[in-house]
Amino acid sequence: MSNFLAGVSPDREIIMIARLPRVLFGALVGGALAMAGVLFQAILRNSLADPFTLGVSAGSSLGAFIAIWLGLEAVVWGIQVVSVAAFIGAFLTILLVFFIARTGSGIPTFTLILSGVTLNFICGALMMFIHYAANFNQGYLMTRWTMGALDTADLRIVLWAAPFVIGCLFGLMWLAGQLNPLAAGEEWAASRGVNVRRVKWLAYFIGSILTGAVSAFSGPIGFVGLIVPHTVRLIAGPDHRILIPASFFLGSAFLVLCDTAARTLFAPTEIPAGVITALLGGPFFIVLLKNRRI
Repeated sequence: MSNFLAGVSPDREIIMIARLPRVLFGALVGGALAMAGVLFQAILRNSLADPFTLGVSAGSSLGAFIAIWLGLEAVVWGIQVVSVAAFIGAFLTILLVFFIARTGSGIPTFTLILSGVTLNFICGALMMFIHYAANFNQGYLMTRWTMGALDTADLRIVLWAAPFVIGCLFGLMWLAGQLNPLAAGEEWAASRGVNVRRVKWLAYFIGSILTGAVSAFSGPIGFVGLIVPHTVRLIAGPDHRILIPASFFLGSAFLVLCDTAARTLFAPTEIPAGVITALLGGPFFIVLLKNRRI
């Protein structure tokens, strides 16, 4: 114990360098994706909406693919250039979807969904071309990226992401009361005094940037933003003042547990966390659909 506290224990090195940053980063990613899922399901009024519906994941992955293809393996201020490129790709996609969908009176939900789906297909086609043109090692890195994982996390990334994600959590708690009427319909929300245009813009940008920021380091990890909000609704109801913080904590716990399973099921071989979330989330969501609980 004294060696552990003094900083000379191998166990301390394992916990502080390998395990703790990964757990903390998994909690941040899971919580961010779950909150983003709540936002998109509210503003799109679509039970199937998740953080990647509007093309953020595709844009992020395209940025990462381009960086890998160009051989940009440098590290700037402790952050890989691939992650920076992934965030830039996500941010440009966010802006592009917004400007395509925007009209003089606001952001029509149907147009927003179509814009996101269309950019998903375009980015997907570009990624297939880049993957085809890449060499074997680059192709492997690209495929590995699209699976989503937490094994690259370190304390520098956690310290960068934590204030941003936690700040968004508190900001969304302030916005939560206005999301309740918006989820019931824009006309209903407007009749209750909600500034629909402003709330939709805020929710769209916060949810998209949250998704892009964490996905830039983890890659796309699916189903967290889809199944966690629905699970919380089944337990605690649809009130966003409860739904947002509860989804954050449940999403954090869910992804940490999935990553633990990914790391230990076939040790010493690791499975990408995104594979585990899809294997667990897919059957769970099918059960929800079958029971008509969503």
